[in-house]
Amino acid sequence: MSIWFVLFLIILCIAIFLLLKIIVMKNEISNIEKSLSIILKSDTNNLITISSNDKTLKKLATSLNKSLKELRRLELEYKQGNQELKNSITNISHDLRTPLTAIRGYLDLIDKNNFTNKQLEYLRVIDNKVKDLTELTEQLFDFSKSIDIYNEVERKNICINNILEDSIVSFYALFKEYNISPKIEICEEKVIRLLNENMVKRIFENIISNAIKYSEDDFKIKLKCNGTIEFSNKTKILDVTSLEKIFDRYYTVKNAKKSNGIGLSIAKQLVELNNGNIKAKYENNYLIIEIQFLNLSER
Repeated sequence: MSIWFVLFLIILCIAIFLLLKIIVMKNEISNIEKSLSIILKSDTNNLITISSNDKTLKKLATSLNKSLKELRRLELEYKQGNQELKNSITNISHDLRTPLTAIRGYLDLIDKNNFTNKQLEYLRVIDNKVKDLTELTEQLFDFSKSIDIYNEVERKNICINNILEDSIVSFYALFKEYNISPKIEICEEKVIRLLNENMVKRIFENIISNAIKYSEDDFKIKLKCNGTIEFSNKTKILDVTSLEKIFDRYYTVKNAKKSNGIGLSIAKQLVELNNGNIKAKYENNYLIIEIQFLNLSER
């Protein structure tokens, strides 16, 4: 047996050994990747485990487990902080609501027949300020609700046509107050989607409420057969910058009839939680909010 043949066998054995080692390492890395993905997606305290004795892989697993523990610690602190903030805001809102309701009640009880024009003007100013404070209180409630992170959304098959119609009817008084006659186009075909009903109601209510604040007497609502819902209102107080920030929390446009700044942000969150898409366009002085909920049967 020649020395070259022996060297060939040795090199072949080394190559086979290295190939097997690479295959084992690739499998272990693939398992680590899968384990990490499962751990990050689920609420679990599990850590990454490996069967290999390779020092490099063990070091990698140890480093990842250390990062996972730190991530869980930060997540727990975040959740606790959010809950404390929500509780504080809710308590403050309750504390504000009680005296505001009493003030509004006493204002309504005042006999205004014996007041001078100046005194009536003062009462009107007080009433408007109380309304502003009431709206700020409602905004605090909205904020505390928006802090919640919905990990699981209960869904059922709902008819978007019916919910949209009910939402529009509920704003009849406000439409009348602001002299808005909405143009409504709802397709005859029933649009059924797997959604959370309460969330969809709130989405429509927030968008309609926002449109009333910024509308210049021209408001359109359209539901198409493909499930697309369009809300459009004429307004000249928007620009490119405003449009880019319109879904940002607490961003408000100047000169609105009433500014809240959180409604569209919450609507966007709720649409996305229901596997939908929402976008805003500004065309020919019209703000158009378009929503599309996924038809799961067509996925």
